[in-house]
Amino acid sequence: MTIVQRLRATSPLKTLGGFAIAALVLFGLAPAMLSDFRLSLLAKFICFAIVAVGIGLAWGRGGMLVLGQGVFFGVGAYIMAMHMQMADAVKAHEDVPEFMTIAGISELPSYWQPFASAPVALLGILIVPALIAAVLGFGVFKRRVKGAYFSILSQALAAAMAILLTGQQTIGGFTGLSDFKTFFGYRLDDPINRRMLFFIAAGALLVVVAIARQLMNSRYGELLIAVRDQEERVRFLGYDPANIKIVAYVVAAFFAGIAGALFTPIVGIISPADIGVVPSIAFLIGVAIGGRTTLLGPVLGAIGVAWAQTSFSEHFPSAWTYLQGALFIVVVGFIPAGLAGFGPLAKQLLERVRPAKEEAAGPIVATEPTTEAPAAEPEPASEEKVEAR
Repeated sequence: MTIVQRLRATSPLKTLGGFAIAALVLFGLAPAMLSDFRLSLLAKFICFAIVAVGIGLAWGRGGMLVLGQGVFFGVGAYIMAMHMQMADAVKAHEDVPEFMTIAGISELPSYWQPFASAPVALLGILIVPALIAAVLGFGVFKRRVKGAYFSILSQALAAAMAILLTGQQTIGGFTGLSDFKTFFGYRLDDPINRRMLFFIAAGALLVVVAIARQLMNSRYGELLIAVRDQEERVRFLGYDPANIKIVAYVVAAFFAGIAGALFTPIVGIISPADIGVVPSIAFLIGVAIGGRTTLLGPVLGAIGVAWAQTSFSEHFPSAWTYLQGALFIVVVGFIPAGLAGFGPLAKQLLERVRPAKEEAAGPIVATEPTTEAPAAEPEPASEEKVEAR
């Protein structure tokens, strides 16, 4: 049975039960058990998990090693940051945001002005990352660029964007944008509003997972796996593999843009350091460790790696980087399916051990006492028979 067939075999009731448990954990147990600080950290990790869902779709199912998701994450984050800065400036009756005044910029740049409107900013968060991915994907996949060449190109794009943002003083330069006061009219220093941000991020994660699951279980999901495994055969059947890849790449960028937009008010800062090569690889590490071919593996891997990084960094600041690299090497080298592959692996080992034990023990046959009469002794041969012999 293939992966898609196993997914389709899952009953709707079981799926709804899984989402209900996830909602109970995110909306009930987490707020009740975690402090405001830890809950804010979990909201930050959920943003990483949203990015990971898109990477799991593009890399795990489509075979595209995306090393530049920080670009789309940064586009969504900066659009949200620009809107929040503009909203704070309007509330303070200023013509430009505060950081521009400090830098000596008295006139608002033209590309800032559309994002003063909340609807325009929300549309930009949803459309601009996906549009950039569509243009880039069309230029790359239509030319049949794939494998390591595509990975290097996407990573170079992330590095170029980080360098570009570093030199732009009108969007904060190296330090980025920070010191946000409000989020769509709600004060960010209010603990209740901070909790609402967590609930928004948790709801977005559930919606993103539901969209990814629907895509994976559809006909498109089958085509995406087929393109990953046998691209030329898919082309021979009349499908254009480039279009199939572009869709997955655009969806992954769409998810990353949403995650970046949520990351900005939750963390309170966005800078080029959050969207360059290193963050893009960090997204990938979480997906690889969790299990890139599964639906929930990237989510759990991204949250687990980020949580472990925070916990270990508090006690062993210099050792975490080495531990993270070693864990990534072990998973990629010895457990390609990630931590999500431990379940099927353990099941296969049990199936192998069980027949071996049965063969060693041998067949067991139950015996019952018999009441049959003993066999009669053979009669002595008669004289006639002896003479005949």
